[in-house]
Amino acid sequence: MSTTDTATTAAGRAAGQTDDDTAAGRAGATPMERQEAEGLERTAAHHITLTTPISREDIEDIRVGDVVFLDGRITTCRDVAHRRLIEYGRELPVDIRDGAILHAGPIIRVIDEEANRFEVVAVGPTTSMRMEMFEEEFIARTGVRLIVGKGGMGPGTEAGCRRHGALHCVFPAGNAVIAATAVEEVEDAQWRDLGMPETLWTFRVKQFGPLIVSIDARGDNLFERQKVVYNERKAVALAALEEKVRYIR
Repeated sequence: MSTTDTATTAAGRAAGQTDDDTAAGRAGATPMERQEAEGLERTAAHHITLTTPISREDIEDIRVGDVVFLDGRITTCRDVAHRRLIEYGRELPVDIRDGAILHAGPIIRVIDEEANRFEVVAVGPTTSMRMEMFEEEFIARTGVRLIVGKGGMGPGTEAGCRRHGALHCVFPAGNAVIAATAVEEVEDAQWRDLGMPETLWTFRVKQFGPLIVSIDARGDNLFERQKVVYNERKAVALAALEEKVRYIR
């Protein structure tokens, strides 16, 4: 399930800009600059909350660059869990269909071992690209809808998100302690034989985020798009720089 709160459009309007001003500014921009500006306006105008279980319809209108928050449950699932499922054929002990996973190795404090009571001290995302070789098949086999990690992912994940209806999102790095404050309870812990970082910890969370959509259900990839923007700007910057230093031999 998803909800969207519509706010007053962009920060520019608060400064007195009108729709005509915005349109005029876009008219002189490159296609990539216009696309980027539209994405910023869209983000400023929406607060999207996804609640597990998440359906394909819940995410079909979400686009790269959107910012979402998660209510419900999310399970940490990183390198070894992916390998056990894909390479060794071991079914996950947690049902994540229409659910969410987090590429992370949290720091957990044991409150009561016998009662399985735990507290999350920190839960920072780990690099998602390490799971790229598994992710397309992982999405197909598990039915997961939301994947959260650090950094971008590649064509396999793009294909998995497009074919099966899923999102990859980025949690801002360096905020592991802040992320832990969104965890209301540790509900489950599976495959504890893997050690704390690789255990499948299931958290109940409230407004877990912000999560920046890097791959949407159409397979669009924010990181690949931004590479194009960077290369456009780099070419212009290098041309301007060469004009100033071409006399140097």
